[in-house]
Amino acid sequence: MKYTQGKYLILKKTALAREMYSFIIACPEVAEVAVAGQFVHIRTGNFTLRRPVSICGIDRKKGTIRIVFEIRGEGTAEIARLNEGGLIDMLAPLGHGFTVNPDFKKVVLIGGGIGTPPMLPLAEAYGEKAVAISGFRSADAVILQDDFKNTGAETVLCTDDGSLGIHGFVTQPFTELVGEGCIDAVYACGPMPMLKGIAKICKENNIFCEISLEERMACGIGACLGCACRTVRNDEEYFAHVCKDGPVFNAEEVLW
Repeated sequence: MKYTQGKYLILKKTALAREMYSFIIACPEVAEVAVAGQFVHIRTGNFTLRRPVSICGIDRKKGTIRIVFEIRGEGTAEIARLNEGGLIDMLAPLGHGFTVNPDFKKVVLIGGGIGTPPMLPLAEAYGEKAVAISGFRSADAVILQDDFKNTGAETVLCTDDGSLGIHGFVTQPFTELVGEGCIDAVYACGPMPMLKGIAKICKENNIFCEISLEERMACGIGACLGCACRTVRNDEEYFAHVCKDGPVFNAEEVLW
């Protein structure tokens, strides 16, 4: 795993929704090697532990990456106080990313809440081959829908309260797509119950599925056991590190 540590220039800061922000960061050495599904680990203020944030965009020509995050505590609130022209301290890129196969003809990308941003680089990779299903609590939490449309992907929006798009969970339109057939792969990131449901549907229908797990992380490089999760490989159970072995796993390897 090749990663670097440094302080990088924030080129653009955008408020996307209530307590949700987008940063575009100049870091050519990171953009050169980063892949969809990886994350950055950010140090801020006087906090000892870094905060993990998924990579939402990679532009190798411009030498930039994009991150999108939600304020969930004091650490991410401190990150949100950073501004354009300032520096952000990152370890990046970290983790094991998604498998992108150019031979796939139809893929489904499923993001729940803050699990939506890591789906965008996949939409950029697959373009019109992709159907992007996004789920949010309500209309005021919806983000990145225009970005997904700009990739050429078909977009499907769900909200828990029905204030925008389909009233319900992402599994509803996904189940309908599965019924239509011809899906080569499914990629998902979001709350654990959502991922468990998607993994079950994919297993029942023999569809290749990769999921990105969200876990609290301490070191971010596999040196501690703070983000261990139960998985199985070759019929043997073992504890994997979400930060190093993941955050992306084959859905059938995760013990729910």
